[in-house]
Amino acid sequence: MTVRILQNPWRLLLAINAAVIVSVFVHKIQLPPYVPYIHLLVDYHFGFIKRALIGAMVALLTDKVPVWLVFALGGVTWLATLGLYAKLFQKTFGFTAKTLPLFVFIAGSPFFLKNFMHTLGHFDIYGCALAMILLLMPARSLLFVATAALFSVILVLIHHIHLLMYVPTIVTIVVIRHYLAYGLDRGNVAFGIVALAIVSALFFAAQFWGTMPIPEADFVTYLKTRMADPSRTDLLQFAYIWYQPLAKEVSDTWGRLPHNSLGIPVFALLIWLHTPLWRFLAKLIGTLASEMHRRLVIAALIGISLAYLVMFAMVFDYSRWISNWAVCMFLILHAVKMLPAAHETALIPPDDRKTNIFGLIITLIPRVGIIRPF
Repeated sequence: MTVRILQNPWRLLLAINAAVIVSVFVHKIQLPPYVPYIHLLVDYHFGFIKRALIGAMVALLTDKVPVWLVFALGGVTWLATLGLYAKLFQKTFGFTAKTLPLFVFIAGSPFFLKNFMHTLGHFDIYGCALAMILLLMPARSLLFVATAALFSVILVLIHHIHLLMYVPTIVTIVVIRHYLAYGLDRGNVAFGIVALAIVSALFFAAQFWGTMPIPEADFVTYLKTRMADPSRTDLLQFAYIWYQPLAKEVSDTWGRLPHNSLGIPVFALLIWLHTPLWRFLAKLIGTLASEMHRRLVIAALIGISLAYLVMFAMVFDYSRWISNWAVCMFLILHAVKMLPAAHETALIPPDDRKTNIFGLIITLIPRVGIIRPF
């Protein structure tokens, strides 16, 4: 048994990752869900406002929102995301001894499922889950483009920052899976442009006209009527975010920049530990059969990264943003694998000593965090 583990340590690393995820969950459910809980209370009772879709959906099911619903809803969403990724990996690469290192580097990354567990109840995971559905569903017709547009609308209604966080990745998936695979014509190009314009208009509406129209004290009073335990007023301390203008968010972010930027070397180290994965992505792009495809994929990666750079300048949840950027890179890796290639790309070697060390380190890192590293 010991000899078998030493010959293929990646199975052991997979088991360790599972144990780490369980420990992160146990730790998470003991923490007060400040931001996730208030998002379940806010709905469209006072008209169209930002960040209210999930709360509005909860309001259709119950008048009183218990705190445990944050963990129940977040847990179900996390399990669904895990299932979607397992299905996606099976479709793209298959589960074999040779593909196991690749699976560990992605699924076991502290950027991905482990950090989604740490941010249980936050809205980031919805963008990832919907993007994976687009990677799994057929892409032959305009129904695929329409579904992507619908998903983007849903994400912007959940939180308008998704326009920068996951919508660029969704656009890239649509371009790779539909437009590059099945060609361009006047009809499908016009459809895509109109869909993108609608999503963008919705973003601007949420950003600039989605502010709560009543005084904050009245807003908090209403939220208490939705709480199963109105005495937990500590969970309403973030009500101000429905009133905070963009200029204030940017000002707060730049005010915290000197302190928060101290985490940049840690983020760089975490990205460097994924070097075998980035090399594999580079090889996938390099082996694409079409030069045009290679250029478009590289341009898309740059565009997605620039969107995250804008987020870094606007909102200071740096650990979440860098984690979701990495997740977007993982998703694009799967999309690239679906394009025609000149030849098969060599997988991450399962018996390379340096690769094994990197795999062990990322396995032992439980998560990245929300604002600052760890």
